[in-house]
Amino acid sequence: MTSPNNNRQRATSGSPYEIQFGFARAVRDGNRIIVAGTGPVAADGSTTPGNAAAQAERCCALIVAAIEELGGDANDVIRTRMFLTDPADQDAVGAVHARYFGAAKPAATMVGAAWLCRAEWKVEIEAEALLSE
Repeated sequence: MTSPNNNRQRATSGSPYEIQFGFARAVRDGNRIIVAGTGPVAADGSTTPGNAAAQAERCCALIVAAIEELGGDANDVIRTRMFLTDPADQDAVGAVHARYFGAAKPAATMVGAAWLCRAEWKVEIEAEALLSE
């Protein structure tokens, strides 16, 4: 949807936090798309079950869907940030990241976080994409 105030476009994913906390899943301004921190929220608003890899899979799928809704694709991703609650999950989350974004080879950061929005979340991921002009 296009904001009435400017030319920015916004994508939503249906996460209950988007309404509760007042944000969009992603915002496109010109040829830049910024995707908010994306947790493993299932379509019904529950947490995606499973280990960190399963949760990262859901995060990445939501990120790519938002970027595609705004006219880009996974190959346009130039920056990602992965937040993990357990450093033992880095290889599993990194493997999922590589499947989704490995061809784009974005600048990436993986950091430990004491907690995320829900206690059962093991990972949250954010991304930035730059579209060709």
